Amino acid sequence: MTEGSPPMRHLFCAAGEQAIVRLMQRPVLLAFDVDGTLAPIVARPDDAQVPTGIARRLAALSQRCPVAVITGRSIADVRPRLGFEPTYVIGNHGAEGLDHGVQAPGLSLLLQRLQAHATALHAAGVQVEDKGLSLALHYRLARDREAAQRLISELLTELPADLRSFGGKCVLNIVARHAPDKGDAALALLRASGCEALLFVGDDVNDEAVFERALPGWLTVRIGRAQGHSSAMFFLDSTAEMSSLLERVQGALGP
Repeated sequence: MTEGSPPMRHLFCAAGEQAIVRLMQRPVLLAFDVDGTLAPIVARPDDAQVPTGIARRLAALSQRCPVAVITGRSIADVRPRLGFEPTYVIGNHGAEGLDHGVQAPGLSLLLQRLQAHATALHAAGVQVEDKGLSLALHYRLARDREAAQRLISELLTELPADLRSFGGKCVLNIVARHAPDKGDAALALLRASGCEALLFVGDDVNDEAVFERALPGWLTVRIGRAQGHSSAMFFLDSTAEMSSLLERVQGALGP
């Protein structure tokens, strides 16, 4: 949603229902974020899992059209959490799975810096996750989240030039500056699949890269009402509504 544009509407309004029907009349790629979208946000990232009912619906849909997962997790980490086999899996916010070849020596340098402050990070309730092509600093379990954020900011004041950072839900992510983002991944998968249209559902800051680059005929959905700016076309209130969305998509495909 840009300044001056009408607010996002709930997907299950008349316009949203019509958009789903129109979308499914064309060759379509179905693409989803995982945490906060297919799987509920949990206190400990290691506990995340796609609910069985959602996994079954996605498995059934993957027999009718290509299904992609585009996640901030690494591919090796996310696969066992899905409960089904997608057509495409992209990890590390778009940096893994597209064979882009971008190297970022700064990641290992930054990891060394964080390891040197491991005691302070642990005391602040910050968990450092090394995903190979990106780093994530989680502070959901911090007793004082503002203090945890201040410590993270101090340690990232002089970020190596080949890196970029962006926030999320109680997390700070660091990736290679020129690595593909989720928007790049969505466009690449659309070409690879040969589809004409895309449904993408996400919930966080890194998903805006897809929302912002939506082409005519796409359908983009944000999980949760945006507290500030969002370029998604529609929203759902929570992951609890994902099952209803997948049911509508399946129904629009017909028997």
